[in-house]
Amino acid sequence: MSTSLIEFIQKKMGFPPLQKVDPVDHEVKHEGERTMREKLAQAAIPTVLASLYKFTKSEEGRINILSNKAEENWLYTILGDKELLAVDKVAHYAGVSKEIAEENMLMIALEAIHALRESIVQHPTQEAITRYMGDQRHSILVYLPASMQLGSLLDDDSLDDRTNKMEGPVSNWMHSIENKFSGNDDTNRYP
Repeated sequence: MSTSLIEFIQKKMGFPPLQKVDPVDHEVKHEGERTMREKLAQAAIPTVLASLYKFTKSEEGRINILSNKAEENWLYTILGDKELLAVDKVAHYAGVSKEIAEENMLMIALEAIHALRESIVQHPTQEAITRYMGDQRHSILVYLPASMQLGSLLDDDSLDDRTNKMEGPVSNWMHSIENKFSGNDDTNRYP
C-alpha cells in the first residue's frame, strides 16, 4: 500500500477527504462549515485506526490479527468494553446517531484489518504488524481532533499529546528519531 492507511480507508469507503488538525489548537479548521459526512469521516476513521494502533501494541492483539479469524465485530475486538464510549464520541462529534456512527466504524474496522493483513502478507509476523502500525501512527494522529479525547478513553496519553501531531522539518526529524528508538524505523518497509 503506497498511501497511508488513513487515506486508503477514506478513499476505499468513499468518504470525503479528511483535514489535518490545526497545529495550534489541534482541531479542524472551519469545523462549522463541514457536512455531517465530513465530520463523521474526520472522527470515525482516525478513532478506529488509533484504536487499532493501540490494539496492535499488545501481543494478544497481534496474535488475534494473525489468526485470520473472521471476526463479526472487529470494532468490539479492537476496543473491547470501550466500544460504546468510542461510538458515542464519534456520534457526538459528527452530529449523527449512535447507530450511524457504529455502522460506519464497524466497516472502517473491517477494512483496516483487511488492509493491515494485506500489507504484511509477505511477512505475517507480530513484528511486521508492529512496524506497519508504527509507521502509520503519525499519519493517523495528524487527523485526530483533540476534542475527541481518545487518549483518555484508551488510557494512552500519547494519542492526545499535541507534540505527536506536529509537522514540519524539525518535527518530522524528531518523529523519525522517535521511530528509531521505538523500534518502528527499519529499512525493510512493507508497502
